[in-house]
Amino acid sequence: MKRIIIFPVIVLYMAAFSWSVWQYQHPKPISSDQSKLLPTRIKQVRSAQSPDELTDWIRQAKRNHETISIAGLQHSQGGHTYLADTTVLDMTNYDMILDYAPKQRRITVQSGVTWAEIQQRIQPDGLAIQVMQSQNIFTVGGALSVNVHGRDIRYGSLLDTVESFRLLNADGHIVNVSRTEHPDLFRLVPGGYGLFGVILDVTFKLTEDEWYTEQTIALDYREYPTYFQQRVLDDADVRMHIGRISVAPDGFFKEMYVTNYRKTDRTIPIEDEPLKQETIIALPKALLGLSRYSEFGKNQLWSFQKSYFLKQSGTFQSRNNVMRSDSAFMDYTSPSRTELLQEYFVPVESFVPYIDQLRSILTTEELNVLNITIRYVERDESAVLSYAKQDMFALVWLINTETDAASIRQTKRIVQKLIDATLDHHGSYYLPYYPFATRAQFQQAYPKAASFQAAKQQYDPEAIFMNQFYIDYFK
Repeated sequence: MKRIIIFPVIVLYMAAFSWSVWQYQHPKPISSDQSKLLPTRIKQVRSAQSPDELTDWIRQAKRNHETISIAGLQHSQGGHTYLADTTVLDMTNYDMILDYAPKQRRITVQSGVTWAEIQQRIQPDGLAIQVMQSQNIFTVGGALSVNVHGRDIRYGSLLDTVESFRLLNADGHIVNVSRTEHPDLFRLVPGGYGLFGVILDVTFKLTEDEWYTEQTIALDYREYPTYFQQRVLDDADVRMHIGRISVAPDGFFKEMYVTNYRKTDRTIPIEDEPLKQETIIALPKALLGLSRYSEFGKNQLWSFQKSYFLKQSGTFQSRNNVMRSDSAFMDYTSPSRTELLQEYFVPVESFVPYIDQLRSILTTEELNVLNITIRYVERDESAVLSYAKQDMFALVWLINTETDAASIRQTKRIVQKLIDATLDHHGSYYLPYYPFATRAQFQQAYPKAASFQAAKQQYDPEAIFMNQFYIDYFK
């Protein structure tokens, strides 16, 4: 009798031991984003190569009641590109330029193509991109999924420039999406964070490359709204614009400088202008590093930036090169710290009282803010989860924080105060970043969230496409 009992026990033990060995030898992969704050064990990563392959994977996931997350370069910081135990589709190798018609100023690309790759292709023909992020390192599919905006004040969001895209939906079918075909999806997928399907390819309009002359001036923050309206927005020759406000102790949230890029009649052939490469890295990297740890460093970085850009006034740049902002000097790795982005949108007329409120908060709270840039975003409610319900200034924050639980809780508490201040001024915040906002803040900033969720349930009732962002704010 004892032998009968012992034998199955031994078998079970050996099976459990073998399974534990196999798991040790075949650990589940971990997915994360650039901040490294939300490392998550996922089921697997699949690198996309063809539409047929992707279609098979989606249909397989549907049959097996599994979930899919979609990833590009994973610069979104709020779990938008992964979820525990999900299959992550890595789209970065899905990167062909499918069609290019320079005379029609139109291009069709697979979603894993980066803006840099597009610039390389179109620059010799004197063409440029209309709307993209300030850096050119991102994929087109990722940019459309977050519905980016840029420095060009004459366009709205990226969606403004898109003619159509093809979407692989939750049923494993490929549909063409445009303003006239599946118009609901045309408003849901951009800014939809991969929750409605896989963006296969995108067709969008290009524009002429142009010569700009750079103009930088220093001013007090109270002057900025009037200056912007009269000297920037009302001047048709100003095509691009960016501002910076001081986070250094000297001039804290008071000093500013702004840079305008004005169209000029320079006659040198613009297609002969090479695309710029990053050359000045060591000094700004060192100053940024110093600013992470001292007020002296913040003052030095601000002084260097302001002096450098003021000296650039009068220089010429092509549109393509303006849209190739430096990023290498910002690369940062630390075993105990990370850097987070936040972005807040506030109506133009609310800028001065809003800045006053931010200064009041940050003089009583400890938040290690390294940089704030300011852009203009025209009212654009094309996307269901639109962030620009009025003409807005967008403030993009770079924040350095320790990664231990107590520090993240502290950062979260302060950021929620900043979001409350933004909402007090009828503003909103950008969704691709770390999920500090409460659900109540999310719903106030995005009043169409309920219709977005209803559409998700309509188009993907089995929740094939899923990510941590959706769990955090909709489940």
